[in-house]
Amino acid sequence: MTFDPPPPPPTSNPTIPRAFTLASATLFTAGVALAFIPSSVQIAEILRWLALAIFLPVAIRRKSLLVWTFYSMLAGLLLGLDAPHFASQLRFLGDIFLRLIRMVVAPLIFGGIVTGIAGHSQLKGVGRVAVKSLIFFEVVTTLGLLIGLIAINLSHAGVGVSLPSSAQGALPTAGPETWQQILLNIFPENIALAVAQNQILQVAVFALLFGAALATLPEPKRAPLVSVLQSLTDTMFRMTKFIMYVAPLAAGAAMAYAISTSGLALLLSLARLAATYYGALAALILLVLLPILLAFRIPIRRFAAAIGEPAAIGFATTSSEAALPLAMERLEEFGVPRWIVSFVVPLGYSFNMTGSSVYLTMAAIFAAQAAGIHLTLSQQLVMLFTLMLTSKGVAGVPRATLVVLMASAAQLHIPAAAILVLLGVDTLMDMGRSAMNVIGNCIAAAVVARWEGELSSPTELSS
Repeated sequence: MTFDPPPPPPTSNPTIPRAFTLASATLFTAGVALAFIPSSVQIAEILRWLALAIFLPVAIRRKSLLVWTFYSMLAGLLLGLDAPHFASQLRFLGDIFLRLIRMVVAPLIFGGIVTGIAGHSQLKGVGRVAVKSLIFFEVVTTLGLLIGLIAINLSHAGVGVSLPSSAQGALPTAGPETWQQILLNIFPENIALAVAQNQILQVAVFALLFGAALATLPEPKRAPLVSVLQSLTDTMFRMTKFIMYVAPLAAGAAMAYAISTSGLALLLSLARLAATYYGALAALILLVLLPILLAFRIPIRRFAAAIGEPAAIGFATTSSEAALPLAMERLEEFGVPRWIVSFVVPLGYSFNMTGSSVYLTMAAIFAAQAAGIHLTLSQQLVMLFTLMLTSKGVAGVPRATLVVLMASAAQLHIPAAAILVLLGVDTLMDMGRSAMNVIGNCIAAAVVARWEGELSSPTELSS
């Protein structure tokens, strides 16, 4: 007796999603075009929302966090434009998401570092990894500062910008910390306080010391605690997957709030500076980051697929911290050992400002141009060197870039009103800064893993 083979599973017709996508894009384009005609504003609004509704089945069908996130951002953009009062009340959704992320960050870092050192005998490699990570961060951020300096001198985006008549207290007044304070703040005074204040570098230092001490214990005493911490880390990664299901909702809410409070017109008024910044980020990727990936033989396409979703989360929420757990998970799937991920990525959140470095020199020169101050080449180089030093160790400080900018502005006698102008476009710029900081941290982990000879291939991961 012979049996007929089972029929092949039905395949989906790709023509239907493409048709929906084309129809959605056409309606959305028409909605944007009609928005410039005063008599057709309501029709334009209907067309934009209809386009979004038509694309919804395609987005759901893709089952991709990246697609869902950008769809939610687009919905948030429309909501902020068409219903600003309602959109301004949605900030709590993004805040809830950030709280959930912060809830799992400390256990992830602690468990990953301790199990890497005590469970896999990686104590000797920690010092090498730290030095190599700091070398990477210093080189990349310095090149970022230089690219930002060149870009703003080419575009002259600050020339002709009108300054407000008075600068009202919207800027941080504290200056950057001294190098002694930076070193002091690396070490935790109280681990519970470090966790509560989300001082991830202090948590990492405690985990290093704890893991080193645990590694020196005999195997019978060490193994039970290592097993518990391994289960803790695995549980935190599983919890991260649950939390990421609400990431698109948080991204849309964050975008809606940003547009409703800042206004699209205000963002467009500084579009030249924003275009210069994103062009400089593209130059940083093409001239610095891409050659680094090629030099260390890191598969670019597979790496881009791995970090796409974390970068999108950072872009949408304007918080690189929000992408930290997912970035750690994706890097481990990419082939970077957990102990390297758990050490390099948190270290980057204090010493790596890949995206912010481009912004710092650009914003300082922009402010000088807006204030009508001409800076000579020697003054700009001194400013670059100053920013190179003062920007280290403040990546975890809220509005750290503004703190550093105010210190530099005072040295160069740039009025505070010129810095105040940047607040109007800060949210739009912060999206790029956060995403690039995430990308920079991920590249650092992959580069250090390759440098250490620890980067696994897909076949090694599956075996």
